[in-house]
Amino acid sequence: MPDGLYERDALAWSDREADLLRRIAAGERLNEAVDWANVIEEVQDVGLSELRACQSLLQQTLTHLLKLHAWPSSQSAGHWRDEVSVFLDDAERRFTPSMRQRIELDMLYVKSLRRVRGKSDDAGLPNQLPDACPYSLDDLLFRDLNAPALVARLGDGLTASS
Repeated sequence: MPDGLYERDALAWSDREADLLRRIAAGERLNEAVDWANVIEEVQDVGLSELRACQSLLQQTLTHLLKLHAWPSSQSAGHWRDEVSVFLDDAERRFTPSMRQRIELDMLYVKSLRRVRGKSDDAGLPNQLPDACPYSLDDLLFRDLNAPALVARLGDGLTASS
């Protein structure tokens, strides 16, 4: 729809389009046209937004697990452990089966590793971190493992690669 409402006021645009779609679904014939191009774009963006949110939560989880392994005696360790649980609960809630083939856990791990290796902490030099991700998606999302067990996996990843 060329009136520019989509660009000026997305909330008003979405209210109007939702109303039009409800009316069409109810069988009403309308003189007003649905802004199909933007409706289609927004529908696709909903799914991508959910995927990005789940990936972000997983990356934050990995970053905090790496910090816990790198600096186990840090004053922030308790906070990091708590955040791991929150991030994993939120990621599990947002995860849908169609995301499985689109989440690249190894890529998220590399980004987290890069982020953690670029940091310092009050607890001194970091412990060595494994280059490869020791987790599967199921380890993180459908877990029987708590944060300490997940951190221990990072140590296992070091001995496996030696």
